[in-house]
Amino acid sequence: MLSQLSISNYAIVEHLELDFRDGMTAITGETGAGKSILLDALSLCLGERADAGSVRHGASRADLAARFDIEQLPEARAWLTERDLGDSECLLRRSITTNGRSKAWINGVPATLADLKMLSEHLIDIHGQHAHQTLMREETHLRLLDDFAGHADEVVQLTGIYRQWQQASRRLKAARESGDEQQARCQLLRYQVEELDALSLGEEELSALEEEQTRLANAEELITQAQFAADCCDDDENGALSRLAQARQRLEQLPGSDSGALANILGMLGDACIQLQEAGYELHRYVNATELDPDRLMTVESRLAEIHRIARKHHVMPEEVPALHQRLQAELSELQDGGEDMDTLVASTEAARNAWRELARQISEQRIEAARRMGAEVKSQLTFLGMEKADFTVDVARRDTAQPDGMDRVSFLISANPGQPARALTRVASGGELSRVSLAIQVVAAQHSTIPTLVFDEVDVGISGATAEIVGQLLRQLGEHGQILCVTHLPQVAAQGHQHLHIEKQADERTTHTTMALLDEGGRVRELARMLGGVHLSERTLAHAREMLDVSQRSAH
Repeated sequence: MLSQLSISNYAIVEHLELDFRDGMTAITGETGAGKSILLDALSLCLGERADAGSVRHGASRADLAARFDIEQLPEARAWLTERDLGDSECLLRRSITTNGRSKAWINGVPATLADLKMLSEHLIDIHGQHAHQTLMREETHLRLLDDFAGHADEVVQLTGIYRQWQQASRRLKAARESGDEQQARCQLLRYQVEELDALSLGEEELSALEEEQTRLANAEELITQAQFAADCCDDDENGALSRLAQARQRLEQLPGSDSGALANILGMLGDACIQLQEAGYELHRYVNATELDPDRLMTVESRLAEIHRIARKHHVMPEEVPALHQRLQAELSELQDGGEDMDTLVASTEAARNAWRELARQISEQRIEAARRMGAEVKSQLTFLGMEKADFTVDVARRDTAQPDGMDRVSFLISANPGQPARALTRVASGGELSRVSLAIQVVAAQHSTIPTLVFDEVDVGISGATAEIVGQLLRQLGEHGQILCVTHLPQVAAQGHQHLHIEKQADERTTHTTMALLDEGGRVRELARMLGGVHLSERTLAHAREMLDVSQRSAH
């Protein structure tokens, strides 16, 4: 489980150390307070790409660290042991500098982002607020069903056998070619590979060059417009800040301005002033950081032109050039290492094909059985979420051609009302229905997950009322058997947490920063009251919040 997260000089966080516990932790705060900072910092520790703009202003670098307790995670310990990284603790660190460079460490040893991502698959699973969008893709349906069935290792094995089959087929095809044709092909491949060797295009280089070219080509316009926007935000006579300050001053002088609607409006104007100050500050920083560099622009455009020329020559998209390079190298190596016995090649090809077919058949049978059970469990959750008339089906159909992961195509189908035919999720009309279906699927997937730490980032969007309370109960039940971190705007969900983390943004004339802290019982009541009733907390709202917390905690026991 995630035991500690440390954030230094990241975004508007100067320094913060958070200790996490097992169970369900509700994470709340006003919009813009910095909940995304917490998850973004965690994601960077797990291997996501870094952005130089995320370093806190005035600092030379941002430092992030996530510590995990892996005592009950044998797969994570095995992963670390295989790479001589220890097996008793797991500390992931990330450092990001203002020039965009980043470094990563696992238990103090330098690591790649790919290493962080591979290890993170054994540590934590993040369910984003837009998870229902990924449910629109059938490949997601297949992955979720395989996770539910618990045969991920077999699918990996099947994919490996498929690659062996395809490689054997290619070698057999190459061996059957005539000697002259093979020699001509080798000569062409050798020339093409040498040309691509000279180009030496990195995996991420193209996107970086295109982004840099766009920025450099439009630098003058970006500076001009950003400066204009910054001037509009400033507090001079014609600036928006000055006008807002005048508005606040006029309203504050009115009788009764400290209560009722005027007080709410003054609060909104105060928030607007803070946002304008931040926007103006960031715009000025952006203008100062943007430079005109025609020589670099010429170099970048020349490099891009060469990449596009070679891509056109090979009839591929520019981003496909690195993959083309690897493919041609592999083909050239196979041809140069030719001369294998034809009978041996035929036998190895047939053996790999038969092995793939047999394992694919076994996995297909497991998927069909798992689809029945998964459909029943999701339907049960939908009933719990107020869609008792809905019918959910996991359909397993046969593909026309063999694929690395088998012969099956998986689709999630739903009938929201009796008598209606089951339709694909993409045709669900109601956004509220789709949100509940997505949540039901995620809860079922989480119940069968071997990963003890699950993050739910506003997965309750589109849900309210009694259903929201039920969602909170579901997440708390998951927390009884692991660690759940839940970012939510719903008090019904937050009240169900075993603990409550509150995030707040504070600003003065010189700086803005975010604070995060676990709330005691009184703090939880006040935060729930804020979520229920807004900025000004009445006794009635506080009593409602206290009752909600008491009922939620009692029902959990």
